[in-house]
Amino acid sequence: MERVDLATIGSYVGQSVKFGGWLTRKRSSGKIQFLQIRDGMGFIQGVLVKAEVDEAVWERAGQLTQESSFYVTGIVREDPRSPSGYELSVTGIEIIQIAKDYPITPKEHGVDFLMDHRHLWLRAPRQRAILRIRAVIISAIQGFFDQRGFTLVDPPVLTPSSCEGTTNLFHTKYFEEDAYLTQSGQLYMEAAAMALGKVYSFGPTFRAEKSKTRRHLIEFWMIEPEMAFVNHEQNLNVQEQFISHVVGQVLSTCKAELAVLERDVSALERVLPPFPRITYDEALELLKEVGMKLPWGEDFGAPHETAIAEKFDRPVFITHYPASFKAFYMKPDPNRPEVVLCADMIAPEGYGEIIGGSQRIDDPELLAQRFDEHELSEEAYGWYMDLRRYGSVPHSGFGLGLERAVAWICGLEHVRETIAFPRTLYRLYP
Repeated sequence: MERVDLATIGSYVGQSVKFGGWLTRKRSSGKIQFLQIRDGMGFIQGVLVKAEVDEAVWERAGQLTQESSFYVTGIVREDPRSPSGYELSVTGIEIIQIAKDYPITPKEHGVDFLMDHRHLWLRAPRQRAILRIRAVIISAIQGFFDQRGFTLVDPPVLTPSSCEGTTNLFHTKYFEEDAYLTQSGQLYMEAAAMALGKVYSFGPTFRAEKSKTRRHLIEFWMIEPEMAFVNHEQNLNVQEQFISHVVGQVLSTCKAELAVLERDVSALERVLPPFPRITYDEALELLKEVGMKLPWGEDFGAPHETAIAEKFDRPVFITHYPASFKAFYMKPDPNRPEVVLCADMIAPEGYGEIIGGSQRIDDPELLAQRFDEHELSEEAYGWYMDLRRYGSVPHSGFGLGLERAVAWICGLEHVRETIAFPRTLYRLYP
């Protein structure tokens, strides 16, 4: 007898198979029992007809409760009414464990309750669909860069200083020295790009901001490419190709999961280059038209980004922000030094910024000036200055926040569902 999983069960129509699974729910009409079974790879309905199975098998099926584990044997049948397209005529059941009083029942539960039981909530079809899409997004990201000659480089998680000169860092002790959990690997990736040309990192980052919005996590994953000999405009071209590739992979690979989430795929099908590009000044004018006037030099918040995104049917770049509130390493526009060669990519449907990027300063004198303006220690950042002293070249890069991108692609209201065990302002358990 063939031992299978539900991802490949369609290859065994008409055959008797065996697999291990968990019961999600069941119902009975007296002489027929219907078992909804999952095995981690998929879902299928098992049908037991009392007159066609041993009495012992019928009784074992009756003992099964929600999330009980068991081995099931049966014959695979085609069934166009089934979401999977198949059904199992059950002939045997071997109980592994009977689960008692499973806490997450089919009734409505509050978010706090579900997050307290996140280790169990992951078993729900919706949560499985989200994590499956997340995995496909990760694979698509790595494939995009690997196929284009980028080298994966791992920056440190423990750093001696801030990447962006902020104080929103988690402090720890590195033996006798102060250290911080990284908020970005970008500076280290710039060093790697000077050695390898095109690089990217993929790892966890941490922000100690006491934020409770639906867009923020304390621990999240970042993808940070850096490219030598690449200017601002070329950087934008890479970003739009990158995002359209990732969305395309999800659309072609995750049709069933997107259906579980009831995602409007037409919104994703429009994510094709070229993406619209507007300057910070043009964005201010657009906001003024919808009654959201802002003074020049003030950054955009979530409502402003949402209002801007509503004017477009795909992600939009906002470029040339004022240098006053952007990071110290961003290169000024030679034709207008008060703005920098940077861009934020704003996702449609109110999901806000998913990518931030810029051309980096390559002039050592200008970088030294920025160090003074931002009160950055030459001792802490001396190695970063070396990148400008020894073979400096034009270079650019960007960062994608994985969880925010997953939330947008899945159409989720909150980023807490985009990662298996989210770390938010008030949650470190489980």
